[in-house]
Amino acid sequence: MSAEHAGSRLLSAWVVLVALHSYAVGAFLLFATEWGARFGGFGEVSPLFFARQAGIFHFVLATAYLVDWFVHGSVTILLTAKAMAVLFLLTMWALGVNAWSVPLSAAGDAAMGAATFLLARRVSAGPS
Repeated sequence: MSAEHAGSRLLSAWVVLVALHSYAVGAFLLFATEWGARFGGFGEVSPLFFARQAGIFHFVLATAYLVDWFVHGSVTILLTAKAMAVLFLLTMWALGVNAWSVPLSAAGDAAMGAATFLLARRVSAGPS
């Protein structure tokens, strides 16, 4: 197996894992909304509509990650979404949202974005 093919397979597996993470977050937001809000440090959320809407948006994004990579060979949507998520989460944290899950989510999204960027660079650089 060539190094380029191995890198592409690794990036494919990574994109699937990131998408699965987004599907899991979406499922908690959509189907375990009240419990998930309490667990994440937000307390009671009302109305539930917007938290649930965030859940379905996670499903949309996860699907877009997969389509972008497996159909178009790109990780642009994933990188853009992760960068915007980090910016949003850090801004909300700076503005006083002190749920423990906010900075942790920012760190996780930053790590996923950075790993995606590095893997994509490795694939685009080809064999060394």
